[in-house]
Amino acid sequence: MAIVEASQEGRELVERLRAICGTTQVLTDAASMQAYRSDGLLQHRQLPGIVVLPGTVAEVQAVLAACHAAGVPFVARGAGTGLAGGALPIADGVLVSLTRLRKIVSIDLEDGLVVTETGVSNLAISRAIAPTHFYPPDPSSQLVCTIGGNVGANAGGAHCLKYGVTTNYVVGLDVVLSDGRMVELRRNDSGYDLLGAFVGSEGTLGIAVRAHLRVIPVPASVSLMLAFFDTPGDAGDAVSAIIGSGIVPAAIELMDQDATTAGEEAIGAGFRTDAGASMLIELDGPSAEAHLTEVSRICREHGALEVREAADGTERELLWKLRKAALPALGRISATSYVGDTVVPRSRLGEILRDIRRMAEREQLRVVTVLHAGDGNLHPHVFYDSSIPGEPERARRLSGEIAKACVGVGGAITGEHGVGVDKTEYMRLMFSPDDLDVFERLRRAFDPERLANPGKLMPEA
Repeated sequence: MAIVEASQEGRELVERLRAICGTTQVLTDAASMQAYRSDGLLQHRQLPGIVVLPGTVAEVQAVLAACHAAGVPFVARGAGTGLAGGALPIADGVLVSLTRLRKIVSIDLEDGLVVTETGVSNLAISRAIAPTHFYPPDPSSQLVCTIGGNVGANAGGAHCLKYGVTTNYVVGLDVVLSDGRMVELRRNDSGYDLLGAFVGSEGTLGIAVRAHLRVIPVPASVSLMLAFFDTPGDAGDAVSAIIGSGIVPAAIELMDQDATTAGEEAIGAGFRTDAGASMLIELDGPSAEAHLTEVSRICREHGALEVREAADGTERELLWKLRKAALPALGRISATSYVGDTVVPRSRLGEILRDIRRMAEREQLRVVTVLHAGDGNLHPHVFYDSSIPGEPERARRLSGEIAKACVGVGGAITGEHGVGVDKTEYMRLMFSPDDLDVFERLRRAFDPERLANPGKLMPEA
């Protein structure tokens, strides 16, 4: 292990970390650290120098203070479900795993607030406050992904169309800076919105150890509609028309035929697999029933082959189970793919889906697309065979062309997965050198030595 073997300073750091967290919570041998080589983006892998698992907020502070004193960079990691390489380790650095920080500190439903450590899973929050309240940001990996990871990537999810993304629910963070100092960032603080700057910063400004979250009451009624279309482009046009009508569903999710088939084979929820696209539309609140007829009419007007409503809560849960399983089910198609996370204006959704199909045909590569269609967030998976010379490179190039096309119609390179190491080269598509310089100065204001997750988010000069 490079950091230990290279110097006396490295060995002293290991001993210091063991004194802070305990011998069993500091990993230095290659076999024990294999599970930390990457996050969910397997194209990038790197064995860390040291893995440390602090069990308290005070231990996190002491770990970062020790790294700072030694001049050693660190990477924060939650459950490792990220898909942009944001938790990729550094060969001569420390990987700080926060999975032991899983305490829900307090629940105040009268004021709609939950305070939690950031190693707690997303779904654990909603389960802790059920049946009266829920936490709206709901990534597909919500069963295991952590609040800290959600904060780092400003995670979205199916219900962010109506309810908003992570930043809309974080009212405060307790953050450990790279030198071990604790700072409290609050939504209602006067002056600059430093809390807003931290959410979505992907661990490059410090480590959030406690989150103060806003939670809301569950809606009085919920209806779920399932519609099938000839093509994803037709379904995309229907999404634009639904939003254009003034109706704001709780969620609109879209899967192309390949994604639907993979999900149906895995779950068996009764989706049609002969249609080019399937769409889930959830309506909630007092107007849900009233809007069902109008949404159904719009879908049929845009070529829907079939529109049906879930019969009850059990069927709703099954249909959502398939959608949540769609991404892992794509492993049935191929083990290797580049996962896109672009955003386009909803009015351009049908257009960009048709463009993606044309680009895939031109490159003779298989592209399977799953979307949070209501907010224009696309996840095109570009599949490839790593045993075919040149095909991984063509897949990478096609993924980049899709990102450029989305930015070209007024979109963005990421909607919820973050930039990580995977999309740093695309940041220049959206930001000028002056913009990037401002970002760098903000980063150094939090972390002057750039010890926090170096090499992520921002392109190197």
